[in-house]
Amino acid sequence: MGSNVVTPEDVLESLMSDGTFDALRMKIINQLKTNEELKNNTIAMVEQSRVLNIPGAEKKTKRELFDALRQELEMPVLEKAAKAVWELILDDSGLGKEISETVERVYWQLSGRDVPPPPLLPPPTSDAQQPRKVKENKEGGQKVKEIMSKSSSRKRAFCQMSMQREVVTEGFYNHPPVVSDDGALSSNNSNA
Repeated sequence: MGSNVVTPEDVLESLMSDGTFDALRMKIINQLKTNEELKNNTIAMVEQSRVLNIPGAEKKTKRELFDALRQELEMPVLEKAAKAVWELILDDSGLGKEISETVERVYWQLSGRDVPPPPLLPPPTSDAQQPRKVKENKEGGQKVKEIMSKSSSRKRAFCQMSMQREVVTEGFYNHPPVVSDDGALSSNNSNA
């Protein structure tokens, strides 16, 4: 059974070709537009701008002011906007969750499967459950010690295990297997 190797570029191409990428981008832009903290921060930066607060700024044309403001504030504003975008993308509950689920769904569709395999590990426990789990482990530890002490009488001694191993493998040591040129394992036992 061969499986398709799906690259990140394949997933991105699929998202872009069906319009999903543009839809997600519009959701991000709309959420940035409603981000009051980002708006207020940008307004404060413009109000404190060196360009607007130098003498003679009122004599400049709108175009000159805009170009000077852009040169002064473009990088700091874009840095704050980029940080806000990453917060949206990495959010585990809102838009970030939607993006992750969409990318995962497209990945599995491109790989020829509709459903991802079950997770190998259980989801991490929340901090609220952690103290209870530690308490259970302490109580469970006592039970484990009790069981171990009861079963110690049933343990075999090392010498008993060694003797059993020799009996089981005696034929093997007397007649070791032979590996042929093609890698096949065959018995060198004349009794077999």
